[in-house]
Amino acid sequence: MTNQNTNEFLWVEKHRPQRIEDCILPPSLKKTFQQIVDSGEMHNMLLTGTAGLGKTTVARALCNELDLDFILINASESGNIDTLRSTIKQFASTVSLNGGKYKVVILDEADYLNAQSTQPALRGFIEEFSSNCRFILTCNFKNRIIEPLHSRCSVIEFNTTKKQLAELAALFMKRLQNILKLEEVDFNNKIVAELIMRYAPDWRRVINECQRYSSSGEITSDILIGLSDQNIAALVHNLKSKDFKNMRTWVTNNTDIDSSVIFRRIYDTLYEFASPHSIPAIILILADYQYKAAFCADQELNTVACLTEIMASSEWK
Repeated sequence: MTNQNTNEFLWVEKHRPQRIEDCILPPSLKKTFQQIVDSGEMHNMLLTGTAGLGKTTVARALCNELDLDFILINASESGNIDTLRSTIKQFASTVSLNGGKYKVVILDEADYLNAQSTQPALRGFIEEFSSNCRFILTCNFKNRIIEPLHSRCSVIEFNTTKKQLAELAALFMKRLQNILKLEEVDFNNKIVAELIMRYAPDWRRVINECQRYSSSGEITSDILIGLSDQNIAALVHNLKSKDFKNMRTWVTNNTDIDSSVIFRRIYDTLYEFASPHSIPAIILILADYQYKAAFCADQELNTVACLTEIMASSEWK
C-alpha cells in the first residue's frame, strides 16, 4: 500500500495522470480502456508488460474515472497469503465511500507472488469476493502468472511497435517538459530528448532519472554520462584478473547505474575483451541475471553474483 508522504515527494506520483485520456498509450490500448470508462463497467483484468509503461497508472485512472474505491497492494512488499487475505477481506467488507457498485483491488507486481501457494490462494479470493470486488493485477512477466488467474481475468498486453514508440516518445516529451517547468528545473530539450530515447518506453525511469539529477535546479549533460568506456574497461580488467575484491568495490561505487545498463555495456564490449568460445556462455549468464533483476530486492547483490559467475567461468583476450 502506498505512503502519502512518499507520494508527495516523488515526481512519478505527484504528476501521475488521473484520466485515461492523459495516459501515454498506443491508440488501440487507449481505446480499449476508454471503452471501459464509457461503459461504466469494470471486469477483472491482468495488465502485463515491461516496467514503466503505465500499467498501474491505467488501473488507478480507471478507478478514478469510474468513481470506485480502490486499494493498491504491492505484491513484492505485502505478498504473503495471510497479509493478502486480511487486507483484502477488511477492504471488501467495508461500505464503499463513493457508493459504487463494487470496489477494486489493484495488485501490483503480481508476478512476485508464489505460484505454488499465494497465486492459487488469490484465485480463491477473487471468487470469494466476486460479488463486491473487482481485481486488477499488473505484472512484468505474464508467464509467471498461473493459468487459473489468466482465465479469471481479461489479459491486456502493453505492447508498442517501433512507429508507435516514436509517437509516444514525442507525447511524453511534452509531458516531461511540463513536469520540469512545474518543478522549476532548467533543462535543455536536446538532452531531455536523448534521455527519453535511451530509456523509452520506460517513462517512469525517465522521470525518476530527471528528479535524481535535478537537485541543483538544472538538468545537465551529466545525466547522460552513464558508463564511460574507461569505467567499463576497469570492470573488465577486474574480471580478467579474477579480482573479486576490486570487482565488488567497482559495483558498490556504481550503484547509481542501473544493472541493466551494466549488463548491456558488458554485452556490447564482449567481442573486444572476451575469448570467442566464452562469448555464448557470458551472454546466457547476462540474460539470466537480467531476468532475475526484475524480482531481486538487492540489485547490488544480483549484479555481484552475475559478475562473479562470469569471472569464474570465462576466458579473456
